[in-house]
Amino acid sequence: MLFNLMKLELKKNKFGWYLRGVILANVIIVLTMCFLPYVEKLEGEGPAFVDLAEALSIIGTIVRVTFVIFAGVLYSKLIIDEYKNNTISLLFTYPIQRKKVILSKILLITGMTFIVIVVSNVFVAGSFVMVNHYFHFVQNDLASHWRSSEFLNIVVQAIAATGMSLISLYFGMRKKSVPTTIVSSLLIIGLVNSNNMGHSLSNIIAIPLSLAAIGVIIAYVTFRNIDRVDIV
Repeated sequence: MLFNLMKLELKKNKFGWYLRGVILANVIIVLTMCFLPYVEKLEGEGPAFVDLAEALSIIGTIVRVTFVIFAGVLYSKLIIDEYKNNTISLLFTYPIQRKKVILSKILLITGMTFIVIVVSNVFVAGSFVMVNHYFHFVQNDLASHWRSSEFLNIVVQAIAATGMSLISLYFGMRKKSVPTTIVSSLLIIGLVNSNNMGHSLSNIIAIPLSLAAIGVIIAYVTFRNIDRVDIV
């Protein structure tokens, strides 16, 4: 049932704009990461990145921040807007539990967000490593065993970021506001991934994972009584 509802959401909503946005964002991130070392070299300043590991860590941060914001846009479009315009009432006339309708939307968005974060991280990091091989922005000092451990880190961080994106849904539903949803997603992911003298809360993996768990709980609390309350 949930899978069929998710397929209906895919058919109902045209996600071409989302795919184009993902591709454009990836290209911009790659160009930015390659352009920064070049500018630093022209200006005669120190290297933009201490080593390749730092560059890839920055890539992961940028990717997560970018696509958690994208997730906020999806929550706004697929859930908040429908409540705000009261078009959700039409969906709730179908002989399907309201919880399942909302859950299918949330699962679709979180699934897309997780996949996009992982794929984008691999693509951008791989592209930077390839360009760095020819232009030598930073020394490639990563051990061969790094690939598997880094991919695991990418997956874990993607799970954490996807869960955290649910927190913005809570604030958006309280106000039935699209800007609130997007701004709160930006504040949450920005706070966790902000860099302070080389340190970030996201590096303490327990913190983003805890926030992800909080996001899941908040989403449950937000919609747990949806079958028994007015939608207006």
